[in-house]
Amino acid sequence: MSNPVLVEVTRGNLVESRHRGAVVAVDGEGHTVFSLGDTDAVIFPRSACKAMQALPLVESGAADAYGFGAKALALACSSHSGEPEHVALAVEMLAAAERDVGALECGAHWSSDQKTLIAQARSLEAPSALHNNCSGKHAGFVCTCCHSGTEVSGYIGYDHPIQRQIRGVMADLTGAIFARDNCGVDGCSIPTYAVPLKALAHGFAKMATGFGLEPERARASKRLIDACMAEPFYVAGTKRACTRLMKTAPGRIFAKTGAEGVFCAAIPEKGIAIALKCEDGTTRAAEAMVAATLARFFADEPEIRAALMAQANHAMSNWNGMHVGDVRVTEAFAI
Repeated sequence: MSNPVLVEVTRGNLVESRHRGAVVAVDGEGHTVFSLGDTDAVIFPRSACKAMQALPLVESGAADAYGFGAKALALACSSHSGEPEHVALAVEMLAAAERDVGALECGAHWSSDQKTLIAQARSLEAPSALHNNCSGKHAGFVCTCCHSGTEVSGYIGYDHPIQRQIRGVMADLTGAIFARDNCGVDGCSIPTYAVPLKALAHGFAKMATGFGLEPERARASKRLIDACMAEPFYVAGTKRACTRLMKTAPGRIFAKTGAEGVFCAAIPEKGIAIALKCEDGTTRAAEAMVAATLARFFADEPEIRAALMAQANHAMSNWNGMHVGDVRVTEAFAI
């Protein structure tokens, strides 16, 4: 099945680039309520599934034992920009378990926020693992291991107990298979698994609604989703799409990006969740796609719908501030 063109990028009066993709929105029972493209295709969720990977932190009792509030839980689900607040909170999370940056196995990179990056370049010889966009997730892994008495070293490995636990959690949520045959290595070095796009959406719909989940998992899922919606800055950062989308309808939209053009989202009050993949892996297209998909579920709230569509369709300027073109979703998203 060929995926349709869902996003176009113009320059002048011409279309310069076209992005194909697939989108699916499902309810808690797994019924499709909207779809475009091949929604049965397997994709690597990458960082879009971090809220699923954070469930052991809550279910093990570690989050309560270490006194983690909404900010820390949001950071555990995040792909943050490495801004000072993100780094400081990751330090606090590790300190709660009497650990430090040396326990992190995610690798190091500079901040993705330009202002922060310039300050880091002026003050640091090199970034640390705390600046890695996944340091909050990894701090959650470390804390879960410490609380349960599991050896921390090697926690990124396929056979480590926490990775086995995560496989079980994600299999329960999505109904998909998680094994070596569909396993790759993520940018932060933990295993990542290729799963059907619709299964990924269903997993988030179950988290958002609690439908089909054991009570403890339903409560933990709600707690993580609510934390992300309450603290969107700690899920991403300044001027980031996840943060911006969640601020558009505070406490009502959950959104989480993943590498290579993946995005997941949920509207808990409406009982639906969304998963999408831009076929060529372009982030700008995935961000437009998720905003347009969310907008269709706010058709009866014109202000929110307009704000979301303004994120789906927006102008592009060059370094002199001249309007040079637009990013726009295609008629495939028309209601």
